[in-house]
Amino acid sequence: MTQPERKPVTGRTRTMVLAVNRAVYWFSKHWLATLNVIAAIYVGLPILAPVLMANGATRAGEVIYTIYRPMCHQKASRSLFLYGEQIAYPREIADTELRSIDDYLDELPDYADVPVENWLAFSMADSRFLGNAVMGFKMALCARDIGIYGFVLLGGLLFGLIRWWRADVPLLPFWLFVLIGIVPIGLDGFSQLFGYLVLPLDGSAPTGLAAQIARIFPLRESTPFLRFLTGGWFGLTAVWLLYPHIQYAMRDMEQQLGPKLARAAQQDNVKGA
Repeated sequence: MTQPERKPVTGRTRTMVLAVNRAVYWFSKHWLATLNVIAAIYVGLPILAPVLMANGATRAGEVIYTIYRPMCHQKASRSLFLYGEQIAYPREIADTELRSIDDYLDELPDYADVPVENWLAFSMADSRFLGNAVMGFKMALCARDIGIYGFVLLGGLLFGLIRWWRADVPLLPFWLFVLIGIVPIGLDGFSQLFGYLVLPLDGSAPTGLAAQIARIFPLRESTPFLRFLTGGWFGLTAVWLLYPHIQYAMRDMEQQLGPKLARAAQQDNVKGA
């Protein structure tokens, strides 16, 4: 059976199709720069928030915290700070040389009447606390997320540099991404999560099955450096995994659309002559 002859696209439909194709073609040529700009904005605004807070633009800073709240828990004890005595204020059980946020609690209204043994209530107060003139102000993403998206940006810039030096960046096998990218951040993150989930809110010792889980995942807090490092390494390996595939797909798209748009431009030139 012969298929019906396809009618050429004309008029507004043709104009709209050409506009979409030009936009896709442009993105296929500039996808890396576009993603790098998006990553820079996404990680830059949370760093800008404490800068604004420390320099009197509190309303603008609070808007950034509000925008990013659905994307991150924003716990002060797990975040990086600017303009304060330290870069971070982890809990005492993190066992670092940094002064613990627990040492400041009596002076912070956000934690007033919050029992520290109730990890859920403490977490909610920890998320609300933005900072002050002494401690500085926290970034609008936690240390791990700053590491992730900061290194996504760094990875994108390195990808562009390597691509300039050689045509193709070697693919990272998915199994290797799981092993070196997901496993470290998963162990660091979930070992803390499970330790808290089995801990009764009154701070008492867990019993039964919860006690068995607590033996495997004892209560712990990761250090700011480890949070940032595992997040950053995850972000870097994610770029290494995904960007080569995107590059191949965009190259194919460019090769398909380039001749079509050239023919369309030639037809328009003929009509306009």
